[in-house]
Amino acid sequence: MSSHDIRRPFKRPAISDQQRRRELSLLRQSQNRHDAQLQARRLASTVLSLQSSSQEQQVDIQVTDELESCPEEVDDDYGHQKDAHDLRQATKLRGPDARLWFAKQLMLPEWMIDVPDKLNTDWYVFARPAGKRCFVVSSNGTTISRLRNGVLLHRFPSALPNGARTNNSKAAQSYCILDCIFHESDETYYVIDGVCWAGISLYECTAEFRFFWLNSKLTETGACDVPSTYHKYKFSALPVYNCDKEGLQTAYAGQVPYVKDGLLFYNKHAQYQTGNTPLSLVWKDDCCSQYVIDTDNKGQVQSQQQVVLELLDDGRLATSDDPPVIFGCLLGEFMQKTELHHGDLIKFAIGEGGLVVVDSKLEKADLKYLGKSNRARAFADSYSKVLFQHAARYSPLRIEHLFASISSYVEDGNSTQDAEMAG
Repeated sequence: MSSHDIRRPFKRPAISDQQRRRELSLLRQSQNRHDAQLQARRLASTVLSLQSSSQEQQVDIQVTDELESCPEEVDDDYGHQKDAHDLRQATKLRGPDARLWFAKQLMLPEWMIDVPDKLNTDWYVFARPAGKRCFVVSSNGTTISRLRNGVLLHRFPSALPNGARTNNSKAAQSYCILDCIFHESDETYYVIDGVCWAGISLYECTAEFRFFWLNSKLTETGACDVPSTYHKYKFSALPVYNCDKEGLQTAYAGQVPYVKDGLLFYNKHAQYQTGNTPLSLVWKDDCCSQYVIDTDNKGQVQSQQQVVLELLDDGRLATSDDPPVIFGCLLGEFMQKTELHHGDLIKFAIGEGGLVVVDSKLEKADLKYLGKSNRARAFADSYSKVLFQHAARYSPLRIEHLFASISSYVEDGNSTQDAEMAG
């Protein structure tokens, strides 16, 4: 059926396979164990060693030669070989490849298409600040922040471990990597997650532990203090709530010192997974975000939804997901005429035919070619973003549906307990 025709009762059927993929992600992280300490150290080294000055905008990434002999690995659920630009590969990247590599080091939330199971028991929720997503790394007596495309944002002293000359640790391993949003109006780094603290990797820790750890450590170090000579920017932990009725209401309507840009939901058991993950979700409406539906460079909502897809070597048009969702295929003649090549990011408008979803899978997409995407862009849209944006225009997932899902789960739980007592 067309997504134009989707209607959502309070307890509605799923319109995607997001829940199945959540279960797979939880299973995968329990099965796959990797050297998280090594991954964190190499990420920190990369953030600090990217070429600077006049070459910053080009964004070069160089991983040390000592990694050159590391073998490629096959360890995902689909048997695919890992990205050739993995942290353990010795390579030098430029331009689009560098932007893509760097962006994939972040844990990227999917857009909430369907309400997760056990939302009120297994999930956290907090209001996401509007601003610039970035990594912040403190090491060797300095602190550096880089945007998701690898471009330098700030270089400054901070109260983070090894983040300024005054608190420079003797241990070379004492470094810190934080996943932040820089909120320009109050010049504050809001910490949404953490990868490493004082040389201790947090990759394989649950979100429940990471949030507790970061809240306590940020306060202990003075990183949340007002700016000073050796602490140029303030850091702030975000108020995180259990996603029950009270927590969801507070995150949604409560006052915060920053401009909101939707809500973020984290599965309590989720480790820090790089790339797109269904264990972290973003959701928006007009009450908690200025921009629910994508706009053009003038801030205007377009008459037709636009999507960005990657051109594969066989002409197929793919999302950024792993594995990708295929939206269609371009003919070789058209590719030659428009001078399109493998790896290009291409912008399309969704025509009157819309998106046809059958049994939670995309069957058809009415795509209208617009041209190549902005060169600064790192990767294509995710499938969840395309579906969320499409639903936002015709049949949005509303805050009432989230509250109703929580109420339904609580009522079902009470009914089960009553039946057991009666038995």
